[in-house]
Amino acid sequence: MPANKKYLTQSPWIKLSKILAGSVGGYLVTLSFHAALTRLIPKEYVIVTSFITGYLLWATLLLVAFLIPKAWKTWALYVVLIGICTGIYLI
Repeated sequence: MPANKKYLTQSPWIKLSKILAGSVGGYLVTLSFHAALTRLIPKEYVIVTSFITGYLLWATLLLVAFLIPKAWKTWALYVVLIGICTGIYLI
C-alpha cells in the first residue's frame, strides 16, 4: 500500500535540508557532545566509548531529523544543542 501523498514532502529543497540536518547537523551535535563529555570524564574513556556511542547518537539524530515536521525546527534544535555542548566544553 503506497503512502498517502498529502503526508509526503513535495519540495526537493526541504528533503535536502532534512538530509543535511540529519547527517551533518547530527554529526556536529555528536562531536560537540563528546567534546563536552571530556570536561566530566577523562579523555581516554571518552575516546574509547565514543566509537560506539558516537554512532548510536548520530543514527538517532538522523532519524529525529525526519520525525520533526519542519526542517527549520530541526536545524534550530541542533544549533541549540551544539551551542549548549560547546559552551560546556569551553567553560
